[in-house]
Parts: sequence; structure tokens; C-alpha cells
Amino acid sequence: MGMEVTISGGAGATWQTIRERLLAVGLPFSIRMIDNLPAFPDEVPEDGWKEVRLSLASGMVTLRKAGADLNCIVWGNADAALLADRDRLREALSE
Repeated sequence: MGMEVTISGGAGATWQTIRERLLAVGLPFSIRMIDNLPAFPDEVPEDGWKEVRLSLASGMVTLRKAGADLNCIVWGNADAALLADRDRLREALSE
């Protein structure tokens, strides 16, 4: 079971904007999957992507578009470090 937080209106952000915001707050990542398919770590999702899985130093976070919103999802057994990184990711994308 996953634990998720929602970014209202976040689904409208371009991948370039998402990438820049994460790097600006010092949250290095690599891409692992795009729309349920394996991806190269530096692959750029095509416009229209629905779900991207990111590997952070603390673990895996999924970004999933839900209508106009963007959900940040981690597994239910996430430790404090991963929850903190998920929240940093949410804050960076909420700006």
C-alpha cells in the first residue's frame, strides 16, 4: 500500500520544470520507469506521460498525474528519510 501526497494543479508542470525544481532544492534523482516501462536514468519523458518513478538517495518515489493534480507516492513501509525526501519533492513542485 502506498502513501501519497497531492500537489494541486501540479500535473500541468512540464518535465523540464519538474527537473529544474528538484535540482534547485538539492534533490538528486534518476528516472527508473516512465508509464510502467523501464527507462534510462537520464531519459526525458515524452509530453503526455502519466507516471514517472524516481530513484532518490533515500528510495523510490512515484509521480503520478491525476487529472490536474500530481501525486507523490511512496510505499507504506517508507522510512523517515524517504518521507522527508517525498515532502521536499512535494514542496519543490508546489512552488
